[in-house]
Amino acid sequence: MTTSDADFGMRVCVLASSSSGNTTYIETPHHKVLVDAGFSGKKIAALLASIGRDLTDVDSLFITHEHTDHVQGMGVLARRYPHLRIYANEGTFAALPKSVGKLPYDQLSIFKRGTTLTLGDLDVESFGVSHDAAEPQFYQFHHDDRAFTILTDTGYVSDRLAGTIRDSDAYLMELTTT
Repeated sequence: MTTSDADFGMRVCVLASSSSGNTTYIETPHHKVLVDAGFSGKKIAALLASIGRDLTDVDSLFITHEHTDHVQGMGVLARRYPHLRIYANEGTFAALPKSVGKLPYDQLSIFKRGTTLTLGDLDVESFGVSHDAAEPQFYQFHHDDRAFTILTDTGYVSDRLAGTIRDSDAYLMELTTT
């Protein structure tokens, strides 16, 4: 893990971040979540095992946008782990590639841009970004007065967006250029 409970309050591990695939793991005392599923289900399970974690314990999957390097394993995970709740906005769900396959409707939750979702000891704030996707959104995770922001695949950080993420304690950022 990249940080410990003692100094940050959340455990965060970037399992992979590249054009080949993206998956980040975040853990609080009451929640274990993934952001994006950009690899096969088998590869994501192996990445989690490498940090001593298991997919059976992950309760939520937050999807940033529909590009394959962010959703490749989403369908398999949803079908294999029926307890897994999947969060994305309507535009992202509507634009998913056919390769994701059929998703169990009862596991899907619409998470609109610019809103905050509370999951017990974890608050998740969504925000829109500049990217060539249907409705890309990224996330800021809040736990015990600490914040971790994921902001990848964006070409531009506006003043508004900078204000939204300014007070984070840690960031995963990746700016793209064209």
